[in-house]
This record gives sequence, C-alpha cells and structure tokens, in this order.
Amino acid sequence: MHSEVSVTVDRNQEFRFDLEGHEPMPSDVARRWLDDEFTRLECEPLRASGKVLLADKVLTVARAAGPVLLADPDWFQKFARATHGALAKAIVRIDLPSMAISY
Repeated sequence: MHSEVSVTVDRNQEFRFDLEGHEPMPSDVARRWLDDEFTRLECEPLRASGKVLLADKVLTVARAAGPVLLADPDWFQKFARATHGALAKAIVRIDLPSMAISY
C-alpha cells in the first residue's frame, strides 16, 4: 500500500515524503518524537483549553518547522515516519494555511 506524508506551506510550496521502503516509527516512539519536537520548537497548544490532540501536535510541529526544517531531508523523514506511526494513516496531507489534516 502506498504511504505518503505531504505538507502544504502555501499554494506554491509543498513538501512530500514517500514512505515506501521506510518503516513508520512505532506508535510510542512516534508520539515521543512529536512531543520532543513540540517542546524543542516551542509550540503552543491550538486550543484555549490547553489540551493537545495528536493531530494538533502534528500540525503545530509542521507549522513551527516551517520551510527550513521541512526542506531538511533527515528531519522531514523523521517527521513523516513519526506522523505515519502516530496517526496510523497511510496518506496524511497537512495543509498549513488552513491548519487542517486530511487522510
């Protein structure tokens, strides 16, 4: 089955990672990696309640990473593997302008 993570930064810039040949991170490792990046990149919760859903964490980490980290092949591979492992979806599309994820 085809697996891919894509991040749209704006209508002229999109990053894609084809996960063929790359194992997703195990769920617990993926969640830990996203937690660490959320903290390292000084992300803020999207919800006023302070509750951070897993999909929200993926969105905020991608937004904080921006084009610089998304263009880093090593970082983006880890992000894609963590996103795939944490969300357990084959195709993940992250749209930063609308702050939405589709599967």
